Amino acid sequence: MPKVKIPTPLRQYAGGNAEVEVSGSTAGEALRDLTERHPELRNHLYTGDGKLRSFVNVYKGDEDIRYLDGQETEISEGDELSIIPSIAGGES
Repeated sequence: MPKVKIPTPLRQYAGGNAEVEVSGSTAGEALRDLTERHPELRNHLYTGDGKLRSFVNVYKGDEDIRYLDGQETEISEGDELSIIPSIAGGES
């Protein structure tokens, strides 16, 4: 099964798991499966209208899915998706 790696700040919403095995043949299906298993994650990953939040980056291996096929990016057995929240701040 594909796996989704959960960043430390979001693990509390995923039962403390660092990674979760998911089902699905696309990144979007995998993320839907993840949020069905861990509903508290939904508000942190998606907007109210169901779109992936702009500050949430999802990688398949080393590739940002936005530069592949977005949530339609195909995944298969053994693939890893990583959720990487953007970090803002610092001095200008």
